[in-house]
Amino acid sequence: MRLGKLVISAAALAVVSTGLFAGTSHMDVEKMFEKECQGCHGPNHEGGVGADLRPAKLEKKNAYTLAEVILNGRPGTAMPPFANKMTKADAQKMVDYLQHFKGKKIEVLTLDAVKRGWKKLNDRMKFLKKYPNPIDVKKNTDICFVTERDAARVVFVDGTTGKILSRHPAGFAVHVTVTNKRQPRYAYSISRSGLVTMFDLNTPGQQKIAECQVGSDSRGLAVSPDGKYLMAGNYVPGGAVLMDAMTLEPLKVYPTSSVINMDGDIGSSRVAGVYDTPYGPYIAFALKDAGHVYIIDYSKPNYPIVGDIPNIGKILHDGFENEGKEIGRYLMQASQGSDVMGVVDFKTKSLVAKVYTGPGSKPHPGQGSSWYNDRYGQLYATNSMNVGDVVIWDSDWNVVAHIRTAGGGLFVGTSEHTPFIWSDNVLGGPANWNKIYLINKQTLETDRILTVGTKRGTIIDPVTHKTLYSWKVPTVKDKKGKVIIPRILHAEPANHGKWTMVSEWNAGRIGIYEAKTGKFVKYIEGLTTPTFTYSIEHRQSIPGA
Repeated sequence: MRLGKLVISAAALAVVSTGLFAGTSHMDVEKMFEKECQGCHGPNHEGGVGADLRPAKLEKKNAYTLAEVILNGRPGTAMPPFANKMTKADAQKMVDYLQHFKGKKIEVLTLDAVKRGWKKLNDRMKFLKKYPNPIDVKKNTDICFVTERDAARVVFVDGTTGKILSRHPAGFAVHVTVTNKRQPRYAYSISRSGLVTMFDLNTPGQQKIAECQVGSDSRGLAVSPDGKYLMAGNYVPGGAVLMDAMTLEPLKVYPTSSVINMDGDIGSSRVAGVYDTPYGPYIAFALKDAGHVYIIDYSKPNYPIVGDIPNIGKILHDGFENEGKEIGRYLMQASQGSDVMGVVDFKTKSLVAKVYTGPGSKPHPGQGSSWYNDRYGQLYATNSMNVGDVVIWDSDWNVVAHIRTAGGGLFVGTSEHTPFIWSDNVLGGPANWNKIYLINKQTLETDRILTVGTKRGTIIDPVTHKTLYSWKVPTVKDKKGKVIIPRILHAEPANHGKWTMVSEWNAGRIGIYEAKTGKFVKYIEGLTTPTFTYSIEHRQSIPGA
């Protein structure tokens, strides 16, 4: 009898010990996936920027190895480490969830559902009469948006002084902000949690006018050049939503829950990039999973689809439009599954070229770059996520240069006021994610490398390795007291071309630099994971931005 009890006790102890060793996860695995993973891996785990995580792809993989990838990330890719957000038990629970995922019911986008999420917050006409001119700045085009990802806020900054003007809750991971080019007092944001918010920049504190919950997972946003319409792109439910730009009232939805992909299969698709163009009364949006771009004519009754451009590539994401001659005629659409930039012609409503960016490059232009080069004419550039490479092509759609950088990047940008293309290396790992490459727009060679260290910042000449400029950097530590290597991204022109603003994502600040030289000016501090900065003045002149 005693022996039996002893055996039972030993077995129970072993079970308890094993449980304690492995740990217990109380994480809501589905909510965690939706919040942190769905954007890259898809609502049905079908992949995108990230890998296909459906059970058929994972069933032969080692669960322990998969958990280690979740905790430690994959250097040189967009896959970050989650050790600061998950325990080992959480990671194991996530792997089990992925390997036994049964799929989700596909939601269908409906106008009635979107209308239920529409709220008027202030009287626009009352504000229009009361504040004919901006209160907080000299001109509303002086203002810059800053998105604070983890704080679920947008921040308005005076782009001529760096002064923070106001902060507003605007949904989880505010993703894109745009301005009304016809009436720049109005600006808009969309969060990854599907919340669209409208602001009046003339009012004290940049007050909200309205908001609309267009979905549960969203990305793109664009305003028609006539200032009348706003379009949002949804991941979940898949599709696009057309709204009145003066009220955010939903007018029409374009569901993408049943479309034909490049393999001829019928399935759902997320909507990624959304683009306005000055070339015609069009707004375009990209079907991420189907490889199509749809063109909407907002000047016609019921806002019909007048162009359907298929077979651009797999996993469509962001894009930008041409400047110079016939501005906005061509959309450069990134295909991250096919490593191409598809060139869509708004005039012929057709795909006129595919610019191959290199094997496994995953182009991610962000705002992209378009400029005039004395030798080649109008040029275009994109960053590459998986390799340190800026790809440059001409208006004959031929690649004319590959500029090697320190690691994968997300954003490449320029303006008429800087001699450089500013390219980040934010996916290049801790050894390189604190660098911005300044590429000469005429020679197509790297002129300068901007590095933000833990104590000191430098601008160096990459040929002579001579330090051109240096400045003192305030050291930042994480919650555990470990010194942070600043992770910098998204260079945005500001102060009417005098400055370039660069986000230091994990350091909670924005660095301001001289646009003509790269020389450090000052910091805007006290921010939470600042990701994107959008200059109202700069975006007024950029087609599709």
